[in-house]
Parts: sequence; structure tokens; C-alpha cells
Amino acid sequence: MRKLKTVMSRRPLLKNLDFSQISTRKCQQQGSDSTMDLTKSGGYTWPAVNSVPQLDIIRSQSSGILKISPEKTFEFTADDLEDLGEIGQGSFGVVYKMRHRISNTVMAVKRMHSTIDDKEQKQLLMDLDVIMRSDECPYIVQFYGAIFREGDCWICMELMDTSLERFYKMVYENAKQRLPEPIIGKIAVATVKALSYLKDKLHIIHRDVKPSNILLDRSGRIKLCDFGIAGKLVDSIARTRDAGCKPYMAPERIDPCKSRRGYDVRADVWSLGITLVEIATGQFPYPPWNSVFDQLQQVVDGDPPLISPKDYPFFSMDFIYFVNCCLMKDEEQRPKYKQLLETKFITKYEREVVDVGAYVCSMFDSNASMSNDKGITFSLTIIHLLRMTCSKNLHITLKFCSNYKLRVNILLSCRPIYDSTTKIWCGNLNKSNYEI
Repeated sequence: MRKLKTVMSRRPLLKNLDFSQISTRKCQQQGSDSTMDLTKSGGYTWPAVNSVPQLDIIRSQSSGILKISPEKTFEFTADDLEDLGEIGQGSFGVVYKMRHRISNTVMAVKRMHSTIDDKEQKQLLMDLDVIMRSDECPYIVQFYGAIFREGDCWICMELMDTSLERFYKMVYENAKQRLPEPIIGKIAVATVKALSYLKDKLHIIHRDVKPSNILLDRSGRIKLCDFGIAGKLVDSIARTRDAGCKPYMAPERIDPCKSRRGYDVRADVWSLGITLVEIATGQFPYPPWNSVFDQLQQVVDGDPPLISPKDYPFFSMDFIYFVNCCLMKDEEQRPKYKQLLETKFITKYEREVVDVGAYVCSMFDSNASMSNDKGITFSLTIIHLLRMTCSKNLHITLKFCSNYKLRVNILLSCRPIYDSTTKIWCGNLNKSNYEI
């Protein structure tokens, strides 16, 4: 094991990082827009990318300190966290759902690998930089604290229930319903305010606005996340073009001839427009692209995916106007955040009371009920097959997972069988887990 760590140590190790290079001056990677001036709002400046990335800001300021709110601050260690299961995986490591035993707070914990490459480190530091300086914004995920254990860094963050991408697909595909305009309105308000905060307070552009980076929970909160490829605005202009998810990129970011001097926050406004069309119609507005050339031809040269009152009569003209403004091909005609916040659509849903939490809960409950019905049919099929083939005792339990799939646990000892309908093979098993 020690030999393996020696080999891996050729890549940067978080536990070996030295933070002596942190300063309050500006640092910028040559030829990029990734300057991170953290001197404002009590922040710090990360060193240039070509030097060793620094994490001492976490080690010195947040390591071992869990700040859930101004009134709730705790000293903590890994032993104070109860592992409630894995949520997902990313390039930085694994994300777990954990409970802080003392405060009973459930949170998301990113366990960052002790070895990550330079690009991942840069994205990680940018993401941490943003969330650590955005505690005043209610529309951005909250940072609680961090600890270092066995060389890995554990980042504790606010836990949300689902992403907008998963949620809208649940509504359209499982519930066979349409996302109501008031819910879309609240999503638009939260997202525009989060993006406006990033621009006005932190002077950065998100560059990766899409449904998977907007989160919701059962209490009705809507928050923006994932700031790893956010870019520093210099005189309100960003220049790096290859950062972000290409299907949501604005025309001026795809075609460098459209804006030789760079792009501004209106590129994120375009991405917001694509996102709203997607969740309003239940599908991504463009057909699949086979190549970058197809994307260039369709997004840059083709018509934008505007919403037509004729095709979508159930949407208000205020919503249609708002979305179509976001999707103006000419960025000079596309509104910035200040203009968006003044539109009738945003001002209406900023004032109007909409119980987003109740709606989210109803969709989750409906989806769980459908999964339960499916699970009953599934389990009856399995039980019927196993009764015909098992030579010993059989025990089956059903359990709902956090992602609202049904887990079927089968404890048996039997000769091999295969059900062509459920695509399940059982044979000489002690315990098997299946998800539907």
C-alpha cells in the first residue's frame, strides 16, 4: 500500500499541499480569464494555475469547523458524521449523504480524492471559492465546513433532494404531467437572482447553466450549484470558450467570429433560455448532434428554439416573451440580468406565493406510489418463479431507495432460473439486490 502511494504521489496530493503561497494579490493564468481576486468579502487569492494549487484556506479557516448557520457552529471530526449512503460520483470523488450527530443536520459530503489532476484541482478550487463567498445568497448551495482525513478532503455542503433535470423528467415521464408555469416561474426567479449575485458581488460568470446544475428540495428551495468552470469577468467580459456543456452554449461562444473580444453574462442568459424551454416542453429543444459541425450549423446558423403561443397556448405571454428574449441570437439584443429582473414574468413570480415544496413533495409521493405498484407486480412474478424452482426457504423484502427506485432483496438458495420478462437471473444465491 505504501509503494502504491509513492507511485501516486507523482500527482498532487491534497494532504501535501503547502499554503504559504496564498496572498491577497490578484493572480491570473496567462491567456485566460480565470483570475480569482478573493480580497473582497474577506476572501483570499488562489495562486496561478501553473503553481501548486492551494487548499490551506480550507485547512486554516474551515477545517474541523461546521457552520450550519450563524447561530449553529460546531467543532467536528469524521467520527461525528453518520454515513447514510452514497449519493453520486464525480471527477473529484464520491458524494455521500451524512448526518452530523450532534446537530442532527443531514448534509452532502464530497469526499475528494487525495490524487486529482491539475484541471480538476482548478475546477475544485473555483467551486469552493464561489460557495465559500456566497453564504449571503439564498439561491446558491451553502458551504458548511471541511475536514481532512487520510489525505482526502471532506467538503460538507447543504443537501438538496434532487436536480431540476431529474425532477422535470419525473414529472413528464413518470407522472405524465406538465411542469406548471408558476413552478417554472419560481425556478426562473431563483436562477436569475443567483446569476445576478455572481456577477454583481463576485464578478464571475457561471458558464454551465443547465437543469442538472439547478437543485430543488421538499421545502421548496431552489439553488444553483457547480461553479467549477465559472470564469472571472474582466471589464464584464470573459474569454475562455471551451468551458461548459456545449448543448447549452450560446452562439457567440460556439462561433468565435461572433464575438472576437469575448462574451459576457448574456451567454448565461442564453443557457437559461434553453433550460427553460427544456423544462417547459419536457425535452431538449435541439435534436441530437453527431458532430461539432452539426451544433455549429444548428445553433449558430439555424433559428433559435423559440416558444410559439400557437404551439403552447397554455403558457402566458409573459413567459413566452421572457424565454424568447433569452434566446435572441444577437447577444446585443439579448437582455442582461437587470433587464430580466424587470420583466413582467419575473416580477410576477417574485411577488406571487407559490408552494413549490408542496408540489415537489406531491411529485415525489406520486413517483414513489407508481414505483410501489410496479414493485408489487415485480415481486409477485419473482415469488411465483422461485416457488416453482426453489429447494429451500425464500425471503423477499422490498425497500425504497433515496432515488425512489425500488430495491428488491432476495435471500434464497435455489437452482439457476432466468425470467425473460424481468431480465433477472437467479441461481445459488445467498443474497441478491435488484433495483427497478
